[in-house]
Formats: sequence, C-alpha cells, structure tokens
Amino acid sequence: MKKSSLIFPILVVALLCGIATCRFSAPQDIETGYRRLEGMVFGTFYHITYDDTTDYHSEIRATLKAFDASLSMFNPQSIISRFNQNDSTCVADEYFTTCFLKGQEVSKRTSGAFDMTIAPLVNLWGFGFKNSDNVTRAAVDSIRRFVGYRLVQLTDSGTLKKRDPRVILDASSIAKGYACDIIAQLLQSHGVKNYMVEIGGEIALQGYNPKGLPWAVGINRPTEESEEATPTIDNVLYLTSGGMATSGNYRRFYYKDGKRYAHTIDPKSGYPVQQDILSSTVIAEDCMTADAYATAFMVLGKERSLQILEADTTLMAYFIVESEEGDSSPYSIVYSPALEKFLEKTH
Repeated sequence: MKKSSLIFPILVVALLCGIATCRFSAPQDIETGYRRLEGMVFGTFYHITYDDTTDYHSEIRATLKAFDASLSMFNPQSIISRFNQNDSTCVADEYFTTCFLKGQEVSKRTSGAFDMTIAPLVNLWGFGFKNSDNVTRAAVDSIRRFVGYRLVQLTDSGTLKKRDPRVILDASSIAKGYACDIIAQLLQSHGVKNYMVEIGGEIALQGYNPKGLPWAVGINRPTEESEEATPTIDNVLYLTSGGMATSGNYRRFYYKDGKRYAHTIDPKSGYPVQQDILSSTVIAEDCMTADAYATAFMVLGKERSLQILEADTTLMAYFIVESEEGDSSPYSIVYSPALEKFLEKTH
C-alpha cells in the first residue's frame, strides 16, 4: 500500500542554534498548487511543502529570525540568553512565554523528566558528552542544586524570577518543535489548508500531500552504524493533522564500564539516561508538545511513559525499546493502541 512518495525520515533531536547564516533554496512547484521550500535553519535542514502558489519564503525567514531572537541560546542578545545572564531589564515576548509555560506544564506532568533548567548539566557533560571522562559525582551534585523547574517562574509582568541566579534555561528540546508550529500558524493565516513543516525531523502538518493522500512519515530502523549511514525505514505513519517529534538514542550513545548510556541527561540524577527506550516518537496536537514529551519519555522509560499515555488521550507514541537479554531481536516496538490505524509496517 504505497500511499505517497513524500516520506521524510525521523531524525534525532538536534540543538537549537542561530540562524544568522540561514540558507534557503528557491521554492519550486511540485504539482499544481503546491510549493516546496528547503534549506538550513537552526543548524539543521528544513523542508516545507504547502498547497498554495504564493511564495511565502521571505515571511517565513523573517518569522524564524524573530523566533531566534527570542529562544536561541546561541544568540547572546536573545531573550533566553539575557534571562540566563540575569538581565533584570529583559521582558519575555510571546514566543518565550508560550514556550516556557508549555515546558513548565510538561515538567509537572512528567515529574521533572522534562526540565528546561537542565542547561548547567548539559554544559558540564559537554556537547556530545565530550567531557564525560572528567565528570565527577561532586561536580554533578554541586550543579543539581540549581537545576529544577520549580526554581524558576515567569511573573505577570514578563520577567523571570529565579530562586538561584545560577539557574540557566535550555530550550533545545522544545523550541524546534515550537518553530514548526509557528510556521504552520503562518501558513494557516494565509488560508493554507494542506502543508507539512519539517525542521530537523520535527514535524507539524495538516491536510493532504500533493497526491491528495495523508502525509507519510517514516520511522528509522535502529542501527548502531554511524549517523552518516543511509537510514532504513522501519514503519510509516500516515497523518492528516498535528505535530510529531522524535528523540532517539539508538545512534547516539556511548559505552562506559560495559554499560550503554544515552545522550540524554536525567535532570534529577544529573547523569546520562540508562533506560530501555532507544527511540521515542510522539504525536500530539502540536509539535511543541510532542517535542517536549519525546524527550521526557526517553528519561522516564517504557513503563512510566505508557502510564502517562494511558492517562492523556491527546498523546500517542511509538517507542523502539531495547530487548531483554536472550531475545532474538535486539529491539522491539511498543506503541499506543490508538496509533494502529495510522501505521503501516514496511516489513
């Protein structure tokens, strides 16, 4: 049942970075009425396909630039950077406010498994965990004192109140999904009813593709090969609305003392996650929500994540889970029962 040739592989979560040197290619007609934009933004690739003959390239670029000025930690003048620098004159804009409040909401619902104050721990371990050999228990414990979503709140006047000035926010596990939603909202404001917005693997979509069929999104088969290897599509989801995000560690882990650790940090322990979920794909009403929960589920593990999914019918998830010792396959698939009608297995 080949429904569409427009299958985008799900990618692991990438860090949000500046867009000062964005590259955008010229839009092109795919089929009558549809256009496609593609290029680089936030240090990753983006693809936007929508049902309209109008070129919204410049407006999209301006929107992403404004978004960067709010939530990029790589822009020293952004709102989040100024809050991290304890700038008392800084006031949150709509982007920051929406993102922060959603982050706090998911933090509460996941008992802190998702936490935007994790930045000091991320800095301690280093990008790609390059500092892992030098991290000590004493260093982790000293930093954990100012990591926790309850240590910060947004006041009615738009200022950020911290219990400890050393608290630093990191929006990289939620902002990229939110950026997809923002561009989706822009397209909707122009009356576009059919679109797919994909930024670094996070997706916001609505309606149907140029073939008049649901948008097809591929989920990669786990492999321990290098990230440059050509991904193999394991299953395909066919969707007509909502947001979708993946946090995946089956290609992003390291071994130490014979144990495998994911490149996701547990905000409570301060250490890399050692859970059974290798990849967490979440479908929600918007991509920002999906993005945050995809990260939280990596920290929580299968059993606790399934409990949250059972209690919240607005969420669906597809987990690639590490098999127990002795199983014939190195991994197994677990997904929300409600997802069955959207899923087509490719093997």
